Amino acid sequence: MDQGEPQISPIFTDGIAASPGPSESAHDARTYAIIGAAMEVHRRLGHGFLEPVYQEALAIELIDRDVPFSREVEISIQYNGRPLACGYRADFLCYASFIVELKAIRAITKVEEAQIINYLRATKLRLALLLNFGTPSLQQRRFVL
Repeated sequence: MDQGEPQISPIFTDGIAASPGPSESAHDARTYAIIGAAMEVHRRLGHGFLEPVYQEALAIELIDRDVPFSREVEISIQYNGRPLACGYRADFLCYASFIVELKAIRAITKVEEAQIINYLRATKLRLALLLNFGTPSLQQRRFVL
């Protein structure tokens, strides 16, 4: 793997939390806090709603869990050192440095994964979570650049 390639690391397998090992960093506590909030939203609402419903519910759950976040954060994209007029909006920016992108689709595919990788590269942020509420069990992918 190229040194600049992000790693995709699932934290949950079949809905069961993997035990953090001794080498887990402080960022993993943040990951678990966000995923825990998302799991609670999914547990209460189930699957089948559109993304804005999950986004609103997750905001409430993050507040209740004291997870710091900003919502619909405008992120500028640069090309040849110049900002493009068409940036993108991150669904959530948690802990001022952690992109959280929500989906409500049948399955996470390489397309959604590529989108997150591009967001990390464009923002020069290091961590992202992709959460999919569109399946019977919450799907998630953690990205580290």
